[in-house]
Amino acid sequence: MADHLNDPIKVHGWLENKTEDRFALWLRNDQLINAVAVRDGEIAGFGMATVSGEILLNYVSPDHRFGGVSTAILSNLERSLAAHGINDLVLSSTETAHAFYLARGWRDHGAPTVEDGMKSYPMKKSLGA
Repeated sequence: MADHLNDPIKVHGWLENKTEDRFALWLRNDQLINAVAVRDGEIAGFGMATVSGEILLNYVSPDHRFGGVSTAILSNLERSLAAHGINDLVLSSTETAHAFYLARGWRDHGAPTVEDGMKSYPMKKSLGA
Protein backbone atom coordinates (compact mmCIF):
# COMPACT_ATOMS: atom_id res chain seq x y z
CA MET A 1 0.00 0.00 0.00
CA ALA A 2 1.31 3.44 -0.91
CA ASP A 3 0.61 4.75 2.58
CA HIS A 4 2.72 2.44 4.71
CA LEU A 5 4.84 0.61 2.10
CA ASN A 6 4.49 -2.51 4.28
CA ASP A 7 6.79 -0.88 6.85
CA PRO A 8 6.07 -2.82 10.08
CA ILE A 9 6.50 0.28 12.27
CA LYS A 10 4.03 2.32 10.19
CA VAL A 11 1.54 -0.55 10.00
CA HIS A 12 1.76 -1.07 13.77
CA GLY A 13 1.15 2.64 14.45
CA TRP A 14 -1.83 2.62 12.12
CA LEU A 15 -3.41 -0.57 13.51
CA GLU A 16 -2.52 -0.05 17.17
CA ASN A 17 -6.05 1.01 18.16
CA LYS A 18 -7.88 -1.51 15.94
CA THR A 19 -8.30 -4.25 18.55
CA GLU A 20 -11.33 -6.42 19.34
CA ASP A 21 -11.81 -4.66 22.66
CA ARG A 22 -11.63 -1.21 21.04
CA PHE A 23 -14.03 -2.31 18.30
CA ALA A 24 -16.53 -3.46 20.93
CA LEU A 25 -16.29 -0.03 22.61
CA TRP A 26 -16.88 1.71 19.28
CA LEU A 27 -20.04 -0.33 18.69
CA ARG A 28 -21.45 0.65 22.11
CA ASN A 29 -20.54 4.35 21.88
CA ASP A 30 -23.64 6.46 21.20
CA GLN A 31 -21.45 9.28 19.88
CA LEU A 32 -20.39 7.13 16.93
CA ILE A 33 -22.22 6.04 13.80
CA ASN A 34 -21.10 2.70 12.38
CA ALA A 35 -21.71 1.21 8.95
CA VAL A 36 -21.04 -2.41 8.04
CA ALA A 37 -21.02 -3.60 4.43
CA VAL A 38 -21.86 -7.25 3.84
CA ARG A 39 -21.32 -8.93 0.49
CA ASP A 40 -21.84 -12.59 -0.29
CA GLY A 41 -22.43 -13.35 3.38
CA GLU A 42 -19.18 -11.88 4.67
CA ILE A 43 -18.16 -8.53 6.08
CA ALA A 44 -16.76 -6.54 3.18
CA GLY A 45 -16.12 -3.26 4.95
CA PHE A 46 -16.64 -1.06 7.97
CA GLY A 47 -17.05 2.67 8.39
CA MET A 48 -17.38 4.95 11.38
CA ALA A 49 -18.12 8.62 12.01
CA THR A 50 -18.68 10.84 15.01
CA VAL A 51 -22.16 12.31 15.46
CA SER A 52 -20.50 15.73 15.13
CA GLY A 53 -19.52 15.01 11.51
CA GLU A 54 -16.04 13.49 11.35
CA ILE A 55 -15.56 10.39 9.23
CA LEU A 56 -13.08 8.27 11.19
CA LEU A 57 -12.91 4.98 9.31
CA ASN A 58 -13.77 3.65 5.86
CA TYR A 59 -12.14 0.26 5.53
CA VAL A 60 -12.74 -2.38 2.87
CA SER A 61 -11.53 -5.97 2.84
CA PRO A 62 -8.90 -6.49 0.11
CA ASP A 63 -11.21 -9.16 -1.36
CA HIS A 64 -13.87 -6.51 -2.00
CA ARG A 65 -11.86 -3.52 -3.22
CA PHE A 66 -13.07 -1.66 -6.31
CA GLY A 67 -16.57 -3.10 -6.02
CA GLY A 68 -18.38 -0.06 -4.64
CA VAL A 69 -18.12 -1.07 -0.98
CA SER A 70 -16.22 2.03 0.13
CA THR A 71 -18.61 4.28 -1.79
CA ALA A 72 -21.60 2.56 -0.16
CA ILE A 73 -20.10 2.94 3.32
CA LEU A 74 -19.32 6.61 2.74
CA SER A 75 -22.79 7.29 1.34
CA ASN A 76 -24.39 5.56 4.31
CA LEU A 77 -22.37 7.60 6.79
CA GLU A 78 -23.12 10.85 4.94
CA ARG A 79 -26.87 10.07 4.92
CA SER A 80 -26.81 9.17 8.61
CA LEU A 81 -25.01 12.40 9.50
CA ALA A 82 -27.43 14.43 7.40
CA ALA A 83 -30.29 12.75 9.28
CA HIS A 84 -28.65 13.96 12.51
CA GLY A 85 -28.70 17.50 11.09
CA ILE A 86 -24.96 17.57 10.40
CA ASN A 87 -24.13 19.20 7.07
CA ASP A 88 -20.43 20.07 7.40
CA LEU A 89 -18.25 16.97 7.42
CA VAL A 90 -14.52 16.46 7.85
CA LEU A 91 -12.10 13.58 7.50
CA SER A 92 -8.42 12.85 7.27
CA SER A 93 -7.61 10.88 4.11
CA THR A 94 -4.70 8.60 3.41
CA GLU A 95 -2.70 9.21 0.26
CA THR A 96 -4.23 6.09 -1.28
CA ALA A 97 -7.82 7.25 -0.67
CA HIS A 98 -7.30 10.94 -1.50
CA ALA A 99 -8.45 10.69 -5.14
CA PHE A 100 -11.42 8.55 -4.05
CA TYR A 101 -12.72 11.29 -1.75
CA LEU A 102 -12.03 14.07 -4.26
CA ALA A 103 -14.14 12.17 -6.80
CA ARG A 104 -17.02 12.06 -4.30
CA GLY A 105 -17.24 15.78 -3.65
CA TRP A 106 -14.76 16.14 -0.82
CA ARG A 107 -12.25 19.00 -0.95
CA ASP A 108 -8.85 19.54 0.61
CA HIS A 109 -8.99 21.61 3.78
CA GLY A 110 -5.46 22.61 4.71
CA ALA A 111 -2.02 21.27 3.97
CA PRO A 112 -1.24 17.56 4.22
CA THR A 113 0.31 16.40 7.46
CA VAL A 114 2.25 13.30 8.47
CA GLU A 115 0.63 10.93 11.00
CA ASP A 116 2.28 7.67 12.05
CA GLY A 117 4.82 8.23 9.28
CA MET A 118 2.14 8.45 6.60
CA LYS A 119 0.81 11.44 4.67
CA SER A 120 -2.66 12.54 5.69
CA TYR A 121 -4.95 14.96 3.84
CA PRO A 122 -7.45 17.00 5.87
CA MET A 123 -10.66 17.21 3.84
CA LYS A 124 -14.16 18.63 4.18
CA LYS A 125 -17.52 18.34 2.50
CA SER A 126 -20.70 20.35 2.85
CA LEU A 127 -23.85 18.33 2.34
CA GLY A 128 -25.87 21.50 1.87
CA ALA A 129 -29.24 22.23 3.34
